[in-house]
Amino acid sequence: MRVSGIEALFNPSSIAVVGASRDPTKVGYQILNNLKRSYRGKIYPVNPKAREILGLKVYPSLRAIPDDVDLAVIAVPAPIVPRVAEEAGEKGVKALIVISAGFKEVGPEGARLERQLVEVVRRYGMRLLGPNVVGVYVPKTGVNTTFLNPERQSFPGHGPIAFLSQSGAFGIAVLDWAAMRGIGISKFVSLGNKADIDEADLLEYLVSDEDTRVITMYIEGVENGVRFRKALASTTVHKPVVVLKAGRSEEGARAIASHTGSLAGSDNVYDAVFKQTGALRAYGMEELFDMALALALQPPAPGYRVAILTAGGGSGVMATDAARDLGLWVPRLSDRTIEKLRRVLLPIASPYNPVDVTGSMRDEHMLEALEILLRSGEIDILIWIPYFMLPGVSEDFPRKFVERLREVERELDKPIPVVGAATGGAYTWEKALEAERMGVPMYVSVERAAKAAWALYRYGRWLKRQGVYAEYVERFRRLLGW
Repeated sequence: MRVSGIEALFNPSSIAVVGASRDPTKVGYQILNNLKRSYRGKIYPVNPKAREILGLKVYPSLRAIPDDVDLAVIAVPAPIVPRVAEEAGEKGVKALIVISAGFKEVGPEGARLERQLVEVVRRYGMRLLGPNVVGVYVPKTGVNTTFLNPERQSFPGHGPIAFLSQSGAFGIAVLDWAAMRGIGISKFVSLGNKADIDEADLLEYLVSDEDTRVITMYIEGVENGVRFRKALASTTVHKPVVVLKAGRSEEGARAIASHTGSLAGSDNVYDAVFKQTGALRAYGMEELFDMALALALQPPAPGYRVAILTAGGGSGVMATDAARDLGLWVPRLSDRTIEKLRRVLLPIASPYNPVDVTGSMRDEHMLEALEILLRSGEIDILIWIPYFMLPGVSEDFPRKFVERLREVERELDKPIPVVGAATGGAYTWEKALEAERMGVPMYVSVERAAKAAWALYRYGRWLKRQGVYAEYVERFRRLLGW
């Protein structure tokens, strides 16, 4: 029941919304509205004072629903929630999402209510997400139990990155940003007070989830550090985990205590746990998803030797500095490789590392240089800095580049990950996204591309230390059909 309860959050056959409302300004209306727009299963609004909402028949209570209910979303005042949970248990509901706030985050009386709620949930063997959450969003199954107005809030499409957030507000901001950026989400979960389901539960579930390649999370504090550490360690040998841990400062820790009632704990301890378990730590939203995107689209790097392939000398220099600042190595290429590059590049090009094909390049110059570098055996990661606006670059260059990359990758024992930096305006980013949709993660600066490369190196190093690098890469190649 406890396993099926978590599954019911993401793929329920039926959902009841307790506290459904006819008022568009109410949480209960928007939850129902979002489900009606995207969810393909059965929806049961519950409100003793209404008969129909959004064209759906309304039931006075959970008991009055004639069919089985997998998931109940509860949006009623906190004092009523334990009684509703009792009714859900009697009904045989598998999981509850308690949107309602007013529990331990507000003080002793709220904490007492939360303990009462947990006691009911455990007595009936249900699973509880929350309380004090925004909800769950799963593009693939259409589950959207958030209360955000879709006219003001965007939701991303299906993709390989799961996102868990202890902060509901930060979570919805990330969803909006991910939709704008074009990053797909496999599952979004707002964790709230974590009275039952917590990060460890979801790590244990997501490690086997076929739709998730990378797990990202925003956390403020964990209640059971030993279990969290164990869940991280057992997950990262199968899938990368990227964590944004807030509350690094004393003032931040105080803010957390008033936010969800959690204890932030020593930041040094968290930092040590992440290093010991192979989790990658991010220090901001963009960094969180920059690393996740690279890990979702590219294999981990076999080492830390970076080649930089650019059409602009200045960008190559900046990328070199950024890579070195992160502890990556930008080695001098061998005389043999330099000679091969000289044969295919323009006389004015620089065949060293960075390899600068210059602004006079045509497609074939960069394509030939790409293949030489990948086959050289002298690099572990490639940072690609195309200038799509150059006159000699064709409209079709992103496709040509990725196709050549795939051709070579299929023949290499250890594929070389590639990340790109596309500096420029609207046209440049349009072309960059073409490459990204074909599998090469693209970034708006060389510094962000370098951090993505660092993440691929660090995760590859972790897998090697655990003795599972080759196994992971083979599974990754099969998954992406290489």
